[in-house]
Parts: sequence; C-alpha cells; structure tokens
Amino acid sequence: MKQILYRLFEHQYLGREEARKILEEIAAGKYSDTQVAALITVFLMRSISVEELSGFRDALMDMRLNIDLSEYSPIDIVGTGGDGKNTFNISTAACFVVAGAGYPVVKHGNYGATSISGASNVMEMHGVKFSSDRDKLARSIGECGMAYLHAPLFNPALKAVAPVRKSLAVRSFFNLLGPLVNPAKPAYQLLGVYNLPLLRLYSYTYQQSGVRFGVVHSMDGYDEISLTSEFKVTTAESEKVYTPEMLGMERCREEELYGGDSVEEASRIFDDVLQTKASRAKMNCVITNAAFAIRVINPQKSIEQGIDEARNSLYGMKALEVFNKFLSLNS
Repeated sequence: MKQILYRLFEHQYLGREEARKILEEIAAGKYSDTQVAALITVFLMRSISVEELSGFRDALMDMRLNIDLSEYSPIDIVGTGGDGKNTFNISTAACFVVAGAGYPVVKHGNYGATSISGASNVMEMHGVKFSSDRDKLARSIGECGMAYLHAPLFNPALKAVAPVRKSLAVRSFFNLLGPLVNPAKPAYQLLGVYNLPLLRLYSYTYQQSGVRFGVVHSMDGYDEISLTSEFKVTTAESEKVYTPEMLGMERCREEELYGGDSVEEASRIFDDVLQTKASRAKMNCVITNAAFAIRVINPQKSIEQGIDEARNSLYGMKALEVFNKFLSLNS
C-alpha cells in the first residue's frame, strides 16, 4: 500500500485491475485503518477516474451476494445522495410508480446517510423485513413487480471499511459505488447525481458496463429531477437539457420537496404521494422521474408518453396497489 499511496500522492492514477485488487485486499483486512483513511483522502483531494471507479466496482461485484433476477429485465432508480437537500423519498416513490406502470423494478437501497430518510428507513417504517433470499425476492418481483435489496445484506465486503468511513465522517468514493453495485445487475438504471462532473463520470462508467442507463441532474444541485430548475438527462444516445415547462410541468419551490424532520414524517409524506394526497409539486416530481425511467426502458417512446404512463400509474392507484402487495409479500 505504501508504494500505491506514494504514486497517488504524486497525482498518478490507478488502472482498473489495480483498483480492483486494492479494494479486494482492503476487504480482506490486509491494510490498517490509517492506510485505508489515507487512500480515501486521496480521492477527496482529486477526482476519481472512470478506470478507478470501474475497478472498485468490479471488486465489490465479485464479492457480492449474487441475486439473479435477470429474467425480469428490471430497472433500478437511485440517487447518489450528497446534495444536502433532504428531499422526500422521490426515487423510492418513483420505483412503485414505474412498477405500477407494468415495468419490473429491483431497488437497491440503504438507510439515509445525507438525508433524514433513505429507502430502507421508509421500508422499515412500513414493517418490511429485509431479505437476501433469492426465492423470496423473485416471488416479490414476480407477483407485484417490485423487489427491494437492502444493501448491507449483499455487500459484506464493505464491513471492513465501515469503522474508517464512520470515523472520517466525510463523503468518500465508497458513496459513489453504491449506485453501481446493485447485486441483481439490473438491465436498466436511472441515476440522479448532484453535480455535472459526476454526471459525466457515471455516464462514461455506464457506457463501459453495457447497462442501458439515464443519468439526471438538476442544475440547482439536486440528485434527481426536482422540477425546481432546468435539468440535464444523459443516455448512451443523447444529452439534453430540459425545463419543467417543456414537459408541461409547473416549476417547484425547494421547500415543496422537503422530506421532513424525522423518519416518521418522511414516511407519512411517502404515503401521501402514493395515495395522491400530497401536493401537486411532490407528485409531479415523482411522475417526471418515473417517466424518464420508463424512457430508459423504452427509448422509442416520447417523454410525453412516459409522463402519461407514470401519471396513470399514480393517479389510477396502480402504484399504491403495487406497494400494498409488496408489503404483504415482504412484511
């Protein structure tokens, strides 16, 4: 590790295979906490490369608990976190809207790190019991179109660095890996990022992975389509800037998307959205994110068609039906 650190301190970069090997050795406990902290610090001082991120991803995917749900060709909708906005659970709600529109979803999530409530917090508040049992997960996605993978159950390698990450208490390259290591390897992914450099980084990384993807970023710093400003959407085929008005949507105010001051409040907001009792701003935000997810799956469809499908799922109570069925299968 000493030689690797010296190279990195001199602004050199790791190759993909080097990065993979280093993370495997970290997971095996080969290095001290101080050395791991030094490595993390390097990537706080400079941007991580596509090759480095891909190598770290390769290591985690090699060490993951594999869950094969490929027969469903599912999509995952996720944000990197780190935008500091503490929005309600937009991507989680969008997952149920997409499932309600008839598209299988395998959501990979965790407890909130940069916001009050992550996907796992909302799930637990509703009595969901997390599982790594493939048959149970397959039954869930088969019967209601939605399966949920609680990240810690599938990435045991991350336990080796958990104490260092907690003691440093800063965002690290491990946070960047979360959206890339869904153990089910979904065929499609819609990812939200909080700045433009990350949009480019993930776009290049996805292009190497073969996953059909969309990466979104709201220009005022949200890691999702917030409808509070212009937003950029990048896919393998195109890159385009949209305004809310281009989609027939009203522009939102930041306070309208606030996720609350407790997990309980965040859970109530989530319920209000699926029950169509939330504000128009919240529901339009979920519909728009779901619409772009649908378009990742079906790029031949217009975004207007995606919005119509998402709106019909939410207001037609199909998303709520999926959620209730999901709870019955997973509680």
